[in-house]
Amino acid sequence: MKEPPDRLSAATFEDLAMPLFDQLYNLARWLTQDTAEADDLVQETYAKALRGFSSFQTGTNFRAWMYRILRNSFLSSRTGLKVMVPLDGEADETLLPIEGATPESILIETADRETVQQALTDLPVHFREILLLCEVEEMSYQEIAETLAIPIGTVMSRLYRARRALRELLQKKKQGNRHGL
Repeated sequence: MKEPPDRLSAATFEDLAMPLFDQLYNLARWLTQDTAEADDLVQETYAKALRGFSSFQTGTNFRAWMYRILRNSFLSSRTGLKVMVPLDGEADETLLPIEGATPESILIETADRETVQQALTDLPVHFREILLLCEVEEMSYQEIAETLAIPIGTVMSRLYRARRALRELLQKKKQGNRHGL
């Protein structure tokens, strides 16, 4: 018996889904802040996606569909239910660029990377996820809108607020280090 041409197969699912595994795991790890929970979240995402694959609309964005399943699974999980949403704060200051590759600059770059990672961890989930989707996963605003099921205007404003909140956290950490805190 031949499969109808518009019907998607498990082989097609594997071809579409497996290249996204590392990206989905990366986001899951950032969202959950726990390796075991990230493993479970990605596994749950793939199981749900495979079960619902027959409802996937060919010609739509599969990547955004998978990210939405991961995000919804996270938000309905124990960890996701704990993290909810404070907003806003304001400041504008640019970070200084790192110069040359001296041992000191390498040490500073490593410390800066750790500071940024900690600041990202300290952000509320809705800010962390939008920054990761845009800056790390390099999704377009349209893909982010599809993934998070929000309008593009909301993507842009939330991204602005997330960047501002990250900048403020980094400034506080920078000031704290300057004063020996």
